[in-house]
Amino acid sequence: MRIKNQRRNLSMATVTASLRLQPLSSLSSSSSPPPSSRPLYLKFHTSHRENLRYLSSLGVIPQNPRLAPPVDNLPAILSAVNFLKSKGISDGDFPRLVYLCPQLFSPTFSISETNPVFDFLAGEIGASAAESRGLIVNCPSLLLSDVEYCLRPTLVYLKELGVKNLNRASKTNAHVLNTRVEKLRAKVRFLKSIGFEHEEAARVCGRIPAIFGYSVEDNLRPKFEFLVYDMERELEELKKFPQYFGFSLGRRIKPRHWHLKKKGVRVSLSRMLMWGDHKFYSKWKP
Repeated sequence: MRIKNQRRNLSMATVTASLRLQPLSSLSSSSSPPPSSRPLYLKFHTSHRENLRYLSSLGVIPQNPRLAPPVDNLPAILSAVNFLKSKGISDGDFPRLVYLCPQLFSPTFSISETNPVFDFLAGEIGASAAESRGLIVNCPSLLLSDVEYCLRPTLVYLKELGVKNLNRASKTNAHVLNTRVEKLRAKVRFLKSIGFEHEEAARVCGRIPAIFGYSVEDNLRPKFEFLVYDMERELEELKKFPQYFGFSLGRRIKPRHWHLKKKGVRVSLSRMLMWGDHKFYSKWKP
């Protein structure tokens, strides 16, 4: 009789345990039998580890498990990754995005806030999905810019200057689009201050938008002063070849100028700077 009671008690305990575990079965497929507590526990942690491996394989989080973000942060990070991939961002782009713009993957940042930027690139810049991806990868902070107060005024100003093909996914375009109008105007003011008419300055900026990325005091002005005072050249020659500003003062302009001066040779700026090293130094051997 005692043995029968023990068996009955064991059976009731088993049923009770089964009922107690029943709510957890909603985590499994409806066609699968209710799992026991131990496999469910392992399954949950396996899924967590898979997410960590996935994010670390993309370079979004460190590979060292000890440096992994808190479990509560993973949904936001995964959401950001899935959103960006839906916009054309490829797996290989994520390390750069994380390095240059970690805020995109912060649990306090709503990735959907970047939707207006994607709409702006497609609708107002006329960029394809591939071009939008290229612009963003070249300058991830574009995604954090305000369309109304930054991107749109910049686009209007660039169009006024005649800058074209801003949809092309170059580093220059990406960074120029993400530059405030006042900084763009500073470059135009500099060109006017050294003798360019407004229309001439606008044409230079339209032809060479990379000029917007140069510092006036650290780059443009020293090059102009070297041109006028050391090279003894006229402003008109600079107007004919404004690409001069795109060459390195220390690595290209100065060495070639002093080399030609020793030879007693004077050539146009374009001939002096456009030729590759082999052609240049072969023509005027040391």
